[in-house]
Amino acid sequence: MNSLEAVALISGAVPRRPGTWADLGAGDATFTRALVKLLGPDSRVYAVDRDAGAVAKLERWATLQAPNVIPVIADFTRPLDLPDLAPSGLDGLLLANALHFVSDAEAVLGRLAGWVRPGGRVVVVEYDRRAANRWVPYPIPPARLSALAAAAGLSAPVVTGARPSAFDGALYVAAVERPIV
Repeated sequence: MNSLEAVALISGAVPRRPGTWADLGAGDATFTRALVKLLGPDSRVYAVDRDAGAVAKLERWATLQAPNVIPVIADFTRPLDLPDLAPSGLDGLLLANALHFVSDAEAVLGRLAGWVRPGGRVVVVEYDRRAANRWVPYPIPPARLSALAAAAGLSAPVVTGARPSAFDGALYVAAVERPIV
């Protein structure tokens, strides 16, 4: 998938207004680029990945084309330290093809939800499949995402997009929000 396809896929889930977001499991930055396009140049995007090589490539791109992107080498399944993050937290999180690698997705999503300000959004891009394989070891079909979101104190997921996957089945996009209390 290229970044324009990623924009089209997540556009229904990402508000088109400036904000501070994190792309967790950013990898080669396909979805980071999509976030930058949708959120605009006045936004800040933390691009987090544990692969130092991927983050180095991301950093080279960001330096030249997206100074509002802050590359961070970290494992999002562990406590994070995002530099210069405002006390109010993030406006949004993007987990694109990332949560299905987490064995304890309930605990991780619950912790990550705390990084999002009330009224903020978590956008999940996942495969709609029920059987695990080596590429999707812990599948997150929409019904499981509903249970995970409820356990994390987030709203019910709203599926905003889908597309066939080149790897069998389909990818879906869902948005959940942290309630304003």
